[in-house]
Amino acid sequence: MTTSEKKKASSKAAQKSPIKAGTKPNFKSKGPTRLDQLQELITREGGASISEMVEATGWQQHSVRGALAGALKKRGLAITSEKIEGVRRYQATAPAQ
Repeated sequence: MTTSEKKKASSKAAQKSPIKAGTKPNFKSKGPTRLDQLQELITREGGASISEMVEATGWQQHSVRGALAGALKKRGLAITSEKIEGVRRYQATAPAQ
């Protein structure tokens, strides 16, 4: 393929692009992420147990714990845990500033 043929091919590809220059694509919202679901569970009254969070997200236990210790703390949540009737429950509050 010669250089002029490459230029023609690339200009044709640019013409077929459904997105015009300078405009943003119109993506539909996918809804809440799994981290959003975890945040909702642990900020509700009474918090949530690991088994409830595993069921809600489909993640394994170690992944839920990692999300609590990492991503959710980075969101500014103060996460506490308490053992109630033999079940550890996690609860989050926004830190005092």
